[in-house]
Amino acid sequence: MGVVQKSVVPTAELGREAGVSADDHQAIRLWLRLLSCSTQIEQTIRTLLRAHFGTSLPRFDYLAQLNRFPEGLRMTSLSSHLMVTGANVTALTDQLVAEGWVERVDDPSDRRALIVRMTPSGQAWFDRMAVEHESWLVALLGGLDAREMEQLHRLLGKLRQGMGPTPQ
Repeated sequence: MGVVQKSVVPTAELGREAGVSADDHQAIRLWLRLLSCSTQIEQTIRTLLRAHFGTSLPRFDYLAQLNRFPEGLRMTSLSSHLMVTGANVTALTDQLVAEGWVERVDDPSDRRALIVRMTPSGQAWFDRMAVEHESWLVALLGGLDAREMEQLHRLLGKLRQGMGPTPQ
């Protein structure tokens, strides 16, 4: 029995998913490419947020959600938007309240519930971070021109909408 040698795509072409073979299924190669890009972008953003603002990506994401809902959100909605557990949101909320970036207020439609919203100082801090965050993403994606970005965005949207059912 002879050993079948796989032809390996050059590392420079593949970037971080080196070791993937040109003979591997296209779906595997694509998944690894998406994962590598996502991981690289996320790690860079995490590092920059820590270095420039002394904060974490989860805290930035939390404030970004509240920025989209200036009237505030109930904790259950916030945890749903962030796709994390209620315990994670409670811990982040406690930290951000202690730092003065967010506040808990009574929900006018339900006296038993609380809404979390950014304080004016929290909004100002987030606005500064958001400007930097956007500039970092522009730089990270700078290898694509506007037409390519739009095309990639459209194709990724098509991929997301067209995903089949979760395999059992």
